[in-house]
Amino acid sequence: MGRMSISVGDVAPDFSLPDQDKQVVSLAELRGTPVLVVFYPFAFSSLCTGELCQLRDELADYTDAGVKVLAVSTDPVFSLKAFREKEGFEFPLLSDFWPHGAIAQAYGAFNDRAGMALRATFLVDADGKVAFAEVKSPGDVREQSGWKDAVRQLDEESAA
Repeated sequence: MGRMSISVGDVAPDFSLPDQDKQVVSLAELRGTPVLVVFYPFAFSSLCTGELCQLRDELADYTDAGVKVLAVSTDPVFSLKAFREKEGFEFPLLSDFWPHGAIAQAYGAFNDRAGMALRATFLVDADGKVAFAEVKSPGDVREQSGWKDAVRQLDEESAA
């Protein structure tokens, strides 16, 4: 397993990755907006689909709090487009395909042996700092309550 290289309080590594429509999404351009970055292993795999479907169904919990959700995998753009259409996701699916897994590696969320992203979630605050970080082993399902708690804390801090 790779080392956990990103922790709360760190500046989140910047990235510019193509989404399912080949539009480049850059973290730096989203500065001023909190961003939930969700790494997942593969499009169409059942566990990931369940997680991303829950995210889809509960997206308002994030967007109402002003958080932009980005899902990242090492899949090529065309499979992300098919996956997004099939599942009706309203958040971008970013392709960390080439150089393969480079962004997942920067976040300490890459499985070298399998050549895929781990299930890892990072909440990046409006200043580009990591407010929440979680990297799971393969097969562990994420609990989104922790993500929502982190989002709520952002709200409280910005209101303070």
